[in-house]
Amino acid sequence: MNTPLRRVSVGFMLLFFALLANITYVQAFQADELNARQDNRRVVLDEYSRERGPIIVADTPVARSVSTEDEFEYLRQYPEGPLYAHATGYYSFLFGRAAIERAENDVLAGTDDRLFVRRLVDLVTGREPRGGSVKLTLDPTAQGAAYDGLGDRKGAVVALDTTTGAILAMASTPTYDPNPLASHSLDEQQAAWDSLTTDPNRPMLNRAIAQTLPPGSVFKVVTSAAALESGRYTPETVVPGPAEYDLPQSTRTLPNQSGQPCGPGGETTLANALRISCNTAFAYIGNDLGDEALREQAERFGYNSQPLPEMNAATSVFPDELDEPQTALAAIGQFDVRATPLEIAMTSAAVANRGVLMRPYVVEEILGPDLAVIDQTQPSELSQAVSAETARDLTAMMVDVVENGTGGNAAIPGVPVAGKTGTAQSAPDRPPYAWFTSFAPADDPRVAVAVVIEETGENTDISGGRLAAPVARAVMEAVLGS
Repeated sequence: MNTPLRRVSVGFMLLFFALLANITYVQAFQADELNARQDNRRVVLDEYSRERGPIIVADTPVARSVSTEDEFEYLRQYPEGPLYAHATGYYSFLFGRAAIERAENDVLAGTDDRLFVRRLVDLVTGREPRGGSVKLTLDPTAQGAAYDGLGDRKGAVVALDTTTGAILAMASTPTYDPNPLASHSLDEQQAAWDSLTTDPNRPMLNRAIAQTLPPGSVFKVVTSAAALESGRYTPETVVPGPAEYDLPQSTRTLPNQSGQPCGPGGETTLANALRISCNTAFAYIGNDLGDEALREQAERFGYNSQPLPEMNAATSVFPDELDEPQTALAAIGQFDVRATPLEIAMTSAAVANRGVLMRPYVVEEILGPDLAVIDQTQPSELSQAVSAETARDLTAMMVDVVENGTGGNAAIPGVPVAGKTGTAQSAPDRPPYAWFTSFAPADDPRVAVAVVIEETGENTDISGGRLAAPVARAVMEAVLGS
């Protein structure tokens, strides 16, 4: 063989081994990654050829697959449509998956490693493979109360089991119907997608967990916790509460919403400052404690870390390196402090749970095609947010807010309720956000709730006590009555 032919042969051999190495790498090391890509149509078509498992709330499927006679074989249906859309998400040939349909796709599609034995049995017996089921923690009564309470207003509700962290309600309005996105008509899918993604109200946004807003006065629970944890304050500690607080290093002042002092001589107690939501008292406390103490306390409640990553929840933020004016504003939940309704509910749940913050979760159980339980979420602690003594003092202070202060609209006859109102300023050209957070029964807590209303769609005064508290009350009553 002459030299040119030998060089060509060596070149072809190198190309062959490179091709073999590439195929081996793709099949052995990239297989899982490629199979998980939502734009992998081969995988999607394979999934459509078998029955996808249901998503269940209580004992009712809120997402299910039914057989068809077209090329896709199974059609995904959402019987409750908009009610659970932000929890279930959608399963679409063109646009992939979202929420639980995405997070638990391997189980629902039947490809999860925990279903290997079932797949093997199906192969041996010749039975058509099926996906597993995902049971959610949502309480249908609480979920319905949350949506009914929000109505046509833009906002969100989260309710948590205080002792486990299980999410009992997760409502976001406006919402959407996932059924058209699952249609076997690709034109219908595209039309639905175009309509939803161009809607300025962003109905596909899960405002309960995926959007952060200024928390306003509901953050005063965190500031109160930091004050009590410092050892320098008790609920009866007297603090300045003038009509206006002179922001340090600035010519600006921070007023109380009422324009009046918070007590005789411009002084008040910490407990009364929370009861009447005194801005100037909490601005003073924020500067007295310093931004580092506020940040550390906020982080023990879950700020600056992502909860519920499987659902792409947003991270609530307490900012770094604040000067004194910024610290004063941050202490009342303004400046660059941002929180999700989930985070605000987590804060109340930690206070209710003797200071222990539980990890939030929305998947209760993973079931096989035969409905046998193959995995179950075990509640776990995230942090000791505050001491049991501080939690007890905060509970008493928050009960006073409902019984004698700004949270009266959350009161439930015969049931002690702990709560805090909030009205958070946003952009100058838009109304403030109305917040409310609470837990009940205050003496034996079962449920913690956070409500935010961004817009009412009407010309009305927006306040947390007037608009958000009644929604929280309805959700608490739904949980306690179930």
